[in-house]
Amino acid sequence: MTRDPRKGPTPSDSVSEQSPPGVERELEPAADHGEKTYRGSGKLEGLKAVITGGDSGIGRAVAIAFAREGADIAFSYHAAEEDEDARETERWVVEAGRKCMVRPLDVGDPGQAKDFVDSAARELGGLDILVNNAAYQMTRPSFTDLEPSAIEHTFRTNIFGYIYMAQAALRHLSAGAAIINTGSVTAMEGHPELIDYACTKGAIHTFTKSLAARLGEKGIRVNCVAPGPVWTPLIPSTMPEEKTQSFGEDSIWGRPAQPAEIAPSYVFLASRDSIYYTGEILAPTGRGTSR
Repeated sequence: MTRDPRKGPTPSDSVSEQSPPGVERELEPAADHGEKTYRGSGKLEGLKAVITGGDSGIGRAVAIAFAREGADIAFSYHAAEEDEDARETERWVVEAGRKCMVRPLDVGDPGQAKDFVDSAARELGGLDILVNNAAYQMTRPSFTDLEPSAIEHTFRTNIFGYIYMAQAALRHLSAGAAIINTGSVTAMEGHPELIDYACTKGAIHTFTKSLAARLGEKGIRVNCVAPGPVWTPLIPSTMPEEKTQSFGEDSIWGRPAQPAEIAPSYVFLASRDSIYYTGEILAPTGRGTSR
């Protein structure tokens, strides 16, 4: 049976206000990560994947999808408040019959990034896929009030962390491997209240294309998924209530995406189905064209 893309839960139904970093278990309405809907077909059978920010949102949906496609998973999360969410993601991966390594990680620390990746490769028995997904944002109504420390934190998490993780992963990746970065529609359209965040996402898109050109000779593909609005704990924990209630209304479908609707893009880019794809920005924005 086909599904009408206009139908789905929207933040306006009921909104849960949260404090950063936000947690999945308190998100209302609850998000869909594919727990009951994603069906694997062996596209990633026997592969080993590292995912940053796998405790919630897109990261959790990708972990579930990858596991059901046959991959063993190592994923990170950042804060102690996210412990319970991380264990829930772990439960779904293990239920799919796959190995799972879960550890806290500050992706903006190059030493921690290296230790995490080395441990993942050791525990999983190798590494084939890196998904750079961890991110930070905070709405800033006044551009002049954007403090240097806040700018540095956003950049250290969103782009420095991606570079550090890729550097660490390259010690283990070989021909046929894939690096997938999480970009954003804000990289293509900008955002008046997320200027530092949008800048980092633009950097991620350029990083993707540049690294793809550099690693082509090694047979390693580098691509990016640049979603539009997606319903995750990041939204009610970093946006004012009025923005949260209307979040995603400007998409063609009149609602934000669910994480489960974005995860198949990552499966495609991680699998042999996308063997010719590199340096690409796959943009499931729900908006058709930039505006």
